[in-house]
Amino acid sequence: MKNNIVLIGMPGVGKSTSGVILAKVLNYDFLDSDLVIQKKIGKRLKDIIAECGVDEFKKIEDKINSEIDVTESVIATGGSAVYGENAMKHFSEIGTIIYLKISYENLDKRLGDLDERGVVHKKGQTLRDIYDERCKLYEKYADATVELDGLTVAETVDEMLNAIS
Repeated sequence: MKNNIVLIGMPGVGKSTSGVILAKVLNYDFLDSDLVIQKKIGKRLKDIIAECGVDEFKKIEDKINSEIDVTESVIATGGSAVYGENAMKHFSEIGTIIYLKISYENLDKRLGDLDERGVVHKKGQTLRDIYDERCKLYEKYADATVELDGLTVAETVDEMLNAIS
């Protein structure tokens, strides 16, 4: 049954921040899929990525995300969740997927060091490369898109509520 809201988008766009508020408004639970991965593996994301490598991390992320079993929850996914076909198929079966979209320029201002943030990327990949690669996937999987540029967190939540009503 589709009674969850799944938030996708680049790291740093506010999936967790706005997701917590959306969950309160809807009287839903809130789940951060990155925290689920960290808890299951027993390490921080950046350490998992450093030890396993990007490709292995994506497999771990896909497997754990595809096993998330919740109802009436807002799920904030990691920015790289869209690389996992199994997970995205699962998310589309259990919820409405909302893409929180931001311009490259605003994202660049928000994000600090990619490695410190635990952003999944191959050696030599720039933020621009990652942005261009992922935006296509976010658009592919989204049931609805919220354009974030110029919005406050409260306005973002209102836009998400409009998208699901």
